[in-house]
Amino acid sequence: MLIVLAAAGPVAAQDAASPIGQWLIPDGEGVIEIGSCGRSLCGWITGMALGSPGEPVPRDAYGRPQCGLQILTMQPDGEVWRGTIMDPRDGAVWRAEMWLGTDGNLRLRGYLGIPLLGRTQTWTPFAGRILPGCRLPRPTGPG
Repeated sequence: MLIVLAAAGPVAAQDAASPIGQWLIPDGEGVIEIGSCGRSLCGWITGMALGSPGEPVPRDAYGRPQCGLQILTMQPDGEVWRGTIMDPRDGAVWRAEMWLGTDGNLRLRGYLGIPLLGRTQTWTPFAGRILPGCRLPRPTGPG
């Protein structure tokens, strides 16, 4: 009986309504992986579009490499998840809420004070590959 319950846990956590997975941010310059962390969901930077093969991974406001940096922590609240998101460039922490749209895209709204005073981004599912060092492959043109 215990084995059946343990096996059902991961399946339930990844049903159609779950935001667990990899998400491409709107400008296409990064991928955030959302996964379980205790009773919360967390998001880590796992992919970045860097200019050249030798370009170093950017660092956050505290000098830490952004690759693998946790920037998102969310708790379930009915049909949405609420928590915080950090801007890795300056360390600013914003309140946030996220939910899955009927189109399968993830909506994330960051705000100060109340959600009305915020901005919503649409993140799309990412099914590509990420190269070592958090690098996203650059598209190649005809040639």
